[in-house]
Amino acid sequence: MIKKGIFHPQLLRVMGELRHRDTLVIGDAGLPVPKGVERIDLGWKAGSPGYLEVLEELLKYLVVEEALFAEEAKRVTPAFHEKALALLPEGLPIRYVPHSELKRESGQAKAIILTGEFTGYTNVILTCGCAY
Repeated sequence: MIKKGIFHPQLLRVMGELRHRDTLVIGDAGLPVPKGVERIDLGWKAGSPGYLEVLEELLKYLVVEEALFAEEAKRVTPAFHEKALALLPEGLPIRYVPHSELKRESGQAKAIILTGEFTGYTNVILTCGCAY
């Protein structure tokens, strides 16, 4: 049995399969999952687990070279979005696109992790970097 850290079997498998330039989405409870993209549903009740909690934990394990957010996050939930930005590695390139474009781009992801988050526009597409 795993003693600490992530022990969700589906999430561990997907994390182990990620390679350079692969993308992984962390989304709120309502983010649609396009056909053909693996869905990892972590939410079990409203607000749990939260988006920030999941983002923070995943960043402990993943090499990330870019983060993509919806432009609306800056305007609709600015304080929440600032908390997400504060979790990212210093100097990480950040891009913004309209929410509709973020949903389209999520169709190319290896997987979409759905949290229990009920705050709007709390979605990010992480592009994996290379560990060497």
